[in-house]
This record gives sequence, structure tokens and C-alpha cells, in this order.
Amino acid sequence: MREETREQLKERLRNIVANMPEQPGSYQYWDAEGVIIYVGKAKNLKRRVASYFHKEVDRFKTKVLVSKIRDITYTVVKSEEDALLLENSLIKKYKPRYNVLLKDGKTYPSICVTNEPLPRIFKTRNITRKWGTYYGPYSNMGPMIAVLELIRKLFKPRPCNMPMTPERIAAGKYKPCLKYHIHICDAPCVGKQTLEDYQENIRKAREILKGNTRDVLRQLREEMMSKASQLLFEEAEMLKQQIMLVENYCAKSEVVSHTIHNTDVFSITNDDHSGTAYVNYMHVTNGSINQAFTIEYKRRLEESDEELLMLAIPEIRERFHSKAKEIILPMPLEWALEGVEFTIPQRGDKRHLLELSEMNGRQYKVDRLKQTEKLNPEQRQTRLMKELQSALKLPKMPYQIECFDNSNISGTDAVAACVVFKGMKPSKKDYRKYNIKTVTGPDDYASMQEVVRRRYSRMIEEGTPLPDLIITDGGKGQMEVVRQVVEDELHLEIAIAGLAKDDRHRTNELLYGFPPMVIGMKTDSELFHILTKIQDEVHRFAITFHRDKRSKRQLKSELDDIKGIGPKTKEALLKQFRTVKRVREAAEEELAAVVGAAKAKIIIEALHPQKATP
Repeated sequence: MREETREQLKERLRNIVANMPEQPGSYQYWDAEGVIIYVGKAKNLKRRVASYFHKEVDRFKTKVLVSKIRDITYTVVKSEEDALLLENSLIKKYKPRYNVLLKDGKTYPSICVTNEPLPRIFKTRNITRKWGTYYGPYSNMGPMIAVLELIRKLFKPRPCNMPMTPERIAAGKYKPCLKYHIHICDAPCVGKQTLEDYQENIRKAREILKGNTRDVLRQLREEMMSKASQLLFEEAEMLKQQIMLVENYCAKSEVVSHTIHNTDVFSITNDDHSGTAYVNYMHVTNGSINQAFTIEYKRRLEESDEELLMLAIPEIRERFHSKAKEIILPMPLEWALEGVEFTIPQRGDKRHLLELSEMNGRQYKVDRLKQTEKLNPEQRQTRLMKELQSALKLPKMPYQIECFDNSNISGTDAVAACVVFKGMKPSKKDYRKYNIKTVTGPDDYASMQEVVRRRYSRMIEEGTPLPDLIITDGGKGQMEVVRQVVEDELHLEIAIAGLAKDDRHRTNELLYGFPPMVIGMKTDSELFHILTKIQDEVHRFAITFHRDKRSKRQLKSELDDIKGIGPKTKEALLKQFRTVKRVREAAEEELAAVVGAAKAKIIIEALHPQKATP
């Protein structure tokens, strides 16, 4: 391969990685023949794939793999769990050359209940149907470990691997092991637990693995009441403890009441700016959500939510082969399915399910928006400008926004600052600092008018483009004094808004119009955060300028006005003592060690006449 071609390949792969989203998903590497040679998963696609191309990578396999990559594709999913499942599926389908972990018959673990006379229950990755019944697979180890722990505490299936038959038990071939003495097993191997009782426990364990905890709880309660009626209170107490274990497991694992069974849930979320709708689907079995899916619809003819749901419901039900007899919806539909009941819940578990579906739809919308805007940052800026234009009812998008702030201490060293945002991003080359020239004392309104007058008069003279929106750091008073200059004096048509604070000095309102009115906007919205960012930036810029000016004035008044102390002497003093304050606090002997006795005496006489030596 020629050097030029190799560099072109590196640049193309680098661009692919740079535009990848920071989302979970699966990525695929392709070779020169168009064959997938590696499939991977990632919590953060961009960060994970970029790690392969770092110069410090020293693993031989990784170097060989990277050298053969000619293209990269990826699939974004909603969660890390989905990324795991997708990776597993793609590896089994394409059998990539450089994948090892999941090629050799390995898969996600399942729970096995063996076909032995005294069945065992354990997790495994090897599926051999003739040995037993398998439940799973589990892509998340947490739920699998939780249900195995519940079964171990409730039913105590034997943990040993010994081949065990009733005949060998009757012949006394076994003896109790340590697991019996520490109460992990009830020792059916020596008859401490009957074969019938052990097999009944395994039957109940199978029901829990199927998700039928309701039936298990009913049976346990019946047994507990039976034992209590027979005055077998110790056995009844043991059953009560088992009931509590199952109920605790259900509280952690089930989303809603297990009375809800074989039910579909649909909700719709809209993105008004793009004309897109997201329909979320969930299927509930035995109180647990076992399927969830979101599909995206692009409106072409301004279809209503009801029309989109009527389109989505049969399509999604057919895709997932759903035969549910009940469908939970957020709104009534003028439409019916044979043998299916439509429910619009107002409260209770079904309402909770609907809210959960709506939450998933909203999250999917946010994820899609972030993914799109990650690839095209300008789209996010345009969206925010359109939102602000819509909120303030402006005639055009506010591309250039300017914000002003004053800073002074009791009127001294009075300054002002202007920050400029273009396309919702700071344009620092256009920032401006102002020394207040015509105002005496701490008059913020007059200072603001001076700065606004100076800025826009000069922009008019120079023909510089004027802003689309001015934001004042204050309430109605600041807006009015700015309006007097912009509209009454300069006769300009520039929109003016204000950011007002509450009693705790926190920005909580956006004001607009004359007289100013509060604009309805959530303070936790992305747009409001951008506006407060503009406000914080002008604060920072003004305060920094004020501090710099005050520091220069203090340095000048303290050292520069001392006759006989030149720039080099001043530099030597500051190099040694760091600040003017420390120079003032230093003893004459300390100063003399730096600049000599004669100059030290001059400094002491100037700063502390009463301390000067005669």
C-alpha cells in the first residue's frame, strides 16, 4: 500500500471515530474483502473504538486487528444490556475471525433444573436439553443471582454433584456432608428429607423460575394456615418466613402488581420541532415487563396522535406476535380490535405502567436527539434558537445575542462588560470592556445607559451588524433604561429581554416585552440553562475586568508614586514579596536585603512615615 493511500485510510477511519456517538452499542470492523473481522460492545462507542487507534497500544492481537481494518460500522442501542445481546447475536451470525470469547459455544448463562430423581438447580452456559430444563438466558447477572439465592433459601436444592437415586439412598450409600450441618441442604441423601417433599420443593422452584410467584405465594399461605390450625406453630413460622422471602423478592423484581397479565401498553411522545412521533410499546406478563420497544414515525400530513397510534398498534403487535387481550392507552381511539379491550387508566398499577411507557418514550426521544446533534452540532444550536424565537415571538431567529453587566465597589473603579453569543456559542473575539466615564458614584442604571449608548452608537457608525437580542442582567428597571437608549435615543429595533432573580439571588425568570411580562419557561430546560450561561459569562467577564483594574490601581498608588522607586526596584520587590500587602508589612531590614538600605528607608517613609528611622 502506498504511503498516500495509507494516510487517506487513517484519515477516513479517524473521521468515522470522531463522529461516533457516546452511547452504548455494538461496533463492527470490516476488512478489505468486505468481511466483518471483529464485533465488540461498548458503554461508550466513541471512547471504546478510539482506544484501538492510540499509539501506545502494544498487544500483538490488537495491532494485527487494527492493521486489517478498512471500515467501521456501529449500531446504537438504549442500554448496556442491549449492547451485550446485540454483540452476542452478531458474533453468532457472522463468526468474526478475531472474536474469541463468544465463538466457542459460549453464550449468556441460563438456570438449569436437571432431570434427575433428586434434581439440582444451578447456572450454566452449556445448553444440553437432554440433561434438564433451562430457564433464561439472563443477559444481566443480577436478576439471575437474586432468583437463585431465593430458591436456595426457600427450597434448599442439593448443591452436590453426586449421582443420586432412591435405591442408593435406601441402601445407605451416602452420609450427611458439611452443607447439611450449616443448614444449606436438608440431606435427602440420608432420608432427613423425604423424596416427595424434595420434589415438591423443586416443583415450586420451577414456578418461581417461570415467574408464577403468585401461585407459589398462594400455596405457601394455604400450607401455613393448615399447619397453624393443626397447632404446628414452628412449621407455620417457617412457612411464614418463606412467604416473606418471596414477597421481598417480588417487591424488588416486579414492576407492577402480578395481577396484571398478558397486557400491552402503548404511549406516544412528540417532537414538535422535527414533526416526529415516538410510539413506545411494552408487554407485561405476570406483573413484569418482558418486552419493550420504541418506533419512530415521521409525520407527513400532520397526522394526529390517535391516527399514529392506530397505525402503530397493529404493526407492533404483529412484529412481536402479541395476542394480549387488553391494551393500555393514553387516549381513547375510534377504533377496535376483535376480542381486545382498550383501557385508559386514571390511577393505580395500570396508570403506573402507562407513565412508565411515556417515560421510556421521552427518554428515547432525548437519546435520538442527542445522537443526531452529536453528529451535527449546528442542529442543536438551530433548535435552541428556534425555541427562543418561539418563546419570545421574535420575527427571526436570535443568532447574535448580547448581554451587559456592571461592576464596581461603592462606585470606585466602575467598569462594564459586554459578551456576545453567536449561534448560542460565545464569540470571545467580540467581547468588549468599558471604563465608566460619565457616571459618578454607584449608579448602575446610568452606567448601563452609558455603555449601551457607546456600544451601539459606534456599531452604527462603523456599519457593524447589530444584535438580534439584548439580554439585561436584571429585571424591569434594567430593561427600561436599555430600552430608553436603544429605542428612544438611537431609534433601533432590537429585542430586549431580562433575567430576573429571586430572593435567594438565583435566576428564576425570563422577562420580555413592554411592559415586561414573565415568559413561561422551565428553569431546568436546556434553553434556560443556555440563557443563565450567558448571564454567568458576562458576570465573570465584568468581575475579572474590575479586579484587574483595581489591582493595577492599587499597585500604582502604593509603589509607582514613591519617588526614587523605579520599575526594576518594583519588579524586585514583587518577585520577593509577591504582593504589595506583603511589601507594606515587611520590616525595613527585610526590604534592605532586597533593594538596599537607602531604598528600603524611602519605601518605609512612603508607606509608614511613623516607622521611619531617624
